[in-house]
Amino acid sequence: MHDRRPPRGRSLSLWTTRRWLRVGASLSLAVLAVLGVLGFWVLDRTQDLSTDLVDVRTPATSAALRLESALVNQETGTRGYALTGNPELLEPYRQGLADQKTQADRLVQLLHGNNTALTDLAAVEAAAAVWQREVAEPIASAPTGAPVVQSAESAAAGKTAFDRVRAELARQQDHLRSDRAAARADLISTMRLRNWVFAAIGIVIVFLTALIFEGLRRGITRPLEQLGSDARRIGAGDFDHPIAATGPADLRRLSADIDSMRRRLVEELAFTEQARLRLDAQAADLQRSNTELEQFAYVASHDLQEPLRKVSSFTQLLQRRYGGQLDARADQYIGFAVDGANRMQVLINDLLDFSRVGRVHHNHQDVDLEGVLDRTLDVLGDSIAEADAQITHDPLPTVFADPTQMGMLWQNLIGNAVKFRRPDIPPRIHVSAERQSGLYHFAVTDNGIGIAPEFAEKVFVIFQRLHTKDAYPGSGIGLAMCKKIVEFHGGTIAIDPHHVEGTRVVFTLDAEPAEALLPSTPAGPTPAAAAEEEAR
Repeated sequence: MHDRRPPRGRSLSLWTTRRWLRVGASLSLAVLAVLGVLGFWVLDRTQDLSTDLVDVRTPATSAALRLESALVNQETGTRGYALTGNPELLEPYRQGLADQKTQADRLVQLLHGNNTALTDLAAVEAAAAVWQREVAEPIASAPTGAPVVQSAESAAAGKTAFDRVRAELARQQDHLRSDRAAARADLISTMRLRNWVFAAIGIVIVFLTALIFEGLRRGITRPLEQLGSDARRIGAGDFDHPIAATGPADLRRLSADIDSMRRRLVEELAFTEQARLRLDAQAADLQRSNTELEQFAYVASHDLQEPLRKVSSFTQLLQRRYGGQLDARADQYIGFAVDGANRMQVLINDLLDFSRVGRVHHNHQDVDLEGVLDRTLDVLGDSIAEADAQITHDPLPTVFADPTQMGMLWQNLIGNAVKFRRPDIPPRIHVSAERQSGLYHFAVTDNGIGIAPEFAEKVFVIFQRLHTKDAYPGSGIGLAMCKKIVEFHGGTIAIDPHHVEGTRVVFTLDAEPAEALLPSTPAGPTPAAAAEEEAR
């Protein structure tokens, strides 16, 4: 069977930053835990050996020496009493017995669990008991006042018995000194091991710290620095610079995602550049179209107006001179021709006015709308008086706009409100204005025939009429011109669908001058525009 497991190097390359940190931290903690346990054991061992040496071995040796001193005092006291019979010399013997018991009991406590040392103590006590029973007690029990008579054999036996005691004491002290030396050597060796262990712990900690910092530098810091450097280079405009994928798997995925975003950005920039080129071409086409429009305005204002005036003049002359001399159908045809020529002239003039918005009339300044409205009412005075119209208005602000276009705006809105009135009902027109969120909101409200909701957008399309020219005269360009004027000044215009008793036209104008409308060095008029103004 084939081994499907990935190679070790490949599996490690799939590790993320979190996994590397988790594994590294786990291994570091494991190593530090092992070293900590070893260090704790060494410290505990050192403490135990030190306690045993200080509290057991050394006191046991001292107690053994005091036990020897007690037995020697007993021998000295009995020997002096035997020679002199002085009872005061028995005092060292009796004190020696008490000291012997005290030191023996202390040795039993100190040497608990040490069978060899307890065996030595038992041998010493046995030899001392033999000497005391055979030599010391008979001498101490003899009457005072005279020397104790001893035979040479008993004296020799007493000396031999005490030499046996001395020999057992020497053996005991040798064993205790050997144990104390061994414990001291063990303590020194353990302290040396402790020092090595803690030195190793320090070295391992330094090594792990250096390893962690180096791992962080190579695995995280350096890839992030490389990624940041690539990102800054791309941010500086070098979008073709690829992003190198380095570091753990998640950082490589991040680099790949950013590089994918870079490639997408390059594609978007290429698409944007193509769109810009298309827009430049369209702008050039629009510029040519505007030039042609200006040329058309020149032709309409000069070349078309002249023959149209001739047609209208001679048609009217024909009507005046030969009216009634021909039959009724001829008179009707002449009337049609005169009316058509007049309407054609009105349409051309209205179309010229529409084309001038933002092209010829572009003299922005602070305009008092109340003054403009007053002048508009004077111009429309005859039609207002004829319709018995009543016009009211709120206080109107001063805006930064073209005064001519503002006059055209009011003239069309007020004129429409007067013209599209209900039969036998005097028009009531109100102009309102208020400022909200940096915009002036205006409304022209009337009680006229109104506009059906389905035609609310259609009325702003040029030459769109809702009524025949016989019912309401006009070219159908008024609201289209209002829309162009308002939008040229950065506002919006619409029919209020919630007003049912007549018509309410609402529009907005900027309360502050837009940057695009601020005065600048005006360019000279185009030849077509200059010719148009001259023809006017």
